[in-house]
Amino acid sequence: MNKTITLYTKPGCGQCMFTKKFLEKNQITFIEKDIQKSAQALKEVKNLGYASLPVVVIDGQESFSGYQSDRLQALVG
Repeated sequence: MNKTITLYTKPGCGQCMFTKKFLEKNQITFIEKDIQKSAQALKEVKNLGYASLPVVVIDGQESFSGYQSDRLQALVG
């Protein structure tokens, strides 16, 4: 079950760090987009309707914000 995961983050964000570490620990491949380095990434987060990070987007369709261990665990299978 290969999914495309995009993780929107920013430096100094604890929940972003926990989410990233979870994905790495479970060997889930993801694309990280830092909203402070990329105006386009910030625009994408705003277009999704989120005002807080991290934002996790699955296959460009399903998304959620914050460190949600239950939803992350669902990616592991």
